[in-house]
Amino acid sequence: MSTLRPALLTDHYELTMVSAALQDGTADRRCVFEVFSRRLPAGRRYGVVAGTGRLIEMIRDFRFDPAEIDFLRRTGVADDRAARWLADYRFTGDVDGYAEGELFFPGSPILTVSGTFAECVVLETLVLSVLNHDCAVAAAAARMVTAARGRALIEMGSRRAHEEAAVAAARSAYLAGFRFTSNLAAGQRYGIPTAGTAAHAFTLLHDDERTAFASQVATLGKDTTLLVDTYDIAQGIRNAIAVAGPELRAVRIDSGDLAVIAQQSRELLDSLGATETKIIVSGDLDEYAIASLAAEPVDMYGAGTAVVTGSGAPTAGLVYKLVEVEGRPVVKRSEHKATIGGRKVAVRRHKPTGTATEEVVVPQGVPDRQPNDRLLQHSFVVSGEPVGLPTLDESREHLRQCLISIPWEGLKLSGGDPAVPVTVVPAS
Repeated sequence: MSTLRPALLTDHYELTMVSAALQDGTADRRCVFEVFSRRLPAGRRYGVVAGTGRLIEMIRDFRFDPAEIDFLRRTGVADDRAARWLADYRFTGDVDGYAEGELFFPGSPILTVSGTFAECVVLETLVLSVLNHDCAVAAAAARMVTAARGRALIEMGSRRAHEEAAVAAARSAYLAGFRFTSNLAAGQRYGIPTAGTAAHAFTLLHDDERTAFASQVATLGKDTTLLVDTYDIAQGIRNAIAVAGPELRAVRIDSGDLAVIAQQSRELLDSLGATETKIIVSGDLDEYAIASLAAEPVDMYGAGTAVVTGSGAPTAGLVYKLVEVEGRPVVKRSEHKATIGGRKVAVRRHKPTGTATEEVVVPQGVPDRQPNDRLLQHSFVVSGEPVGLPTLDESREHLRQCLISIPWEGLKLSGGDPAVPVTVVPAS
């Protein structure tokens, strides 16, 4: 669990709305808010739901302590009535949504928050902060996993992100299919396997490369990875095998023309008898760079900056909109930002073979279920209590199955239509 308290991870206007609604008597009106995206980031054919598990924990712990209440009073953000209400705040509503690891498309109602207006609106910023970040990272990471074609990936972007965002990014990358993370906090919190050995600084610390390699092997054994590009890569490989022998687990290359260098390194390793020594490459890799190495003798990829920043799409573009008040649909009619009123139910339609063909969204009703439909929404919170949350490994497997189910065109890295079209059925 994050060490950050969630209550003030919010925007000023959430609490001024609460103050006004308490004053005019509308704070307790029963409302439904939905989270969805109007469009996918440019070039993307699907989104990935991630961060729900983190979010539900934060909603459970969403409380205002005396120091926070005092701050809100002193700064005029909350009047006395609102301050008393916030001091007693507990979310008592319901949260339903798409499972972590589920794919989503424009218009997919991926999260539904229902309760009183005040208790739901105060969660808006937190919900969007968590989901926009985690979904963006998971979508980018999933594309990298597809591009890797079964080869392992390690997430190593902690130094390119805020310290807490780095942990969340590691979780999302693992959900998407990455095998390891370099982030130890993610390993502790979420049980993600961690990996890492040494940086160039360790080689430079020693009088020469062989001495550095000998120290590493003496400490970690031959089941380690030696970084061979501090000086000359070919000589680095020779030094690595001279020190560790052909039983060395792996070498890592972090620079240069990786396609050419991987071929040359494989040939050199084989000539030295190190036919089982693996080649790991890193260095500003994104899904396109990984895909370009598909034919090369690479065994593992290390991705950093691109994965933790969503590979050019650092937010999933999700919004949190009021769609129902006291059972009555409400609609925002702003140009280019219109909403569809009413609480929605969604199913994904499939061929008998399991290939997804369509997502059907029904406002204020129940879909006409067909034999191969799959209901997409699940209960996460009931009357304020978390229920039925899957494990991270279960969510990881769910995403793997979802990616298998979409048409193969949907896995392309090139731009195009969403992998699965969304049809909104008019309310009856």
